[in-house]
Amino acid sequence: QVQLVESGGGLVQAGGSLRLSCTASGRTIRNRNMGWFRQFPGKAREFVASISGSDTTNIEDSVKGRFSISRDNGKDTVYLQMDSLKPEDTAVYYCSPCTRIGSTCIVAGDNWGQGTQVTISS
Repeated sequence: QVQLVESGGGLVQAGGSLRLSCTASGRTIRNRNMGWFRQFPGKAREFVASISGSDTTNIEDSVKGRFSISRDNGKDTVYLQMDSLKPEDTAVYYCSPCTRIGSTCIVAGDNWGQGTQVTISS
């Protein structure tokens, strides 16, 4: 089973940028469909973006045009580039293998990492 560590979160002002990293250990994620998800307080995790093993991307409508997803297979890492950040983007962000279904990506099981906190100040 792969272990995933999310990093890169922090506190930035509205309009700023962050790049989140999801790094694998134990097993490679090079050939796996990977997704980013975020969790607002008191709510379930929500889909943000995914990328396939062949680099096909899928971006949720609410962040389309501001967020992008990419991967560096040499580093066994998936990134979420977040630009033009808004206070409503404040959440804990997680990554996970997922299965692309239409406009979202479904996670099997609940083997989540600790996530990385993103806080956007106004």
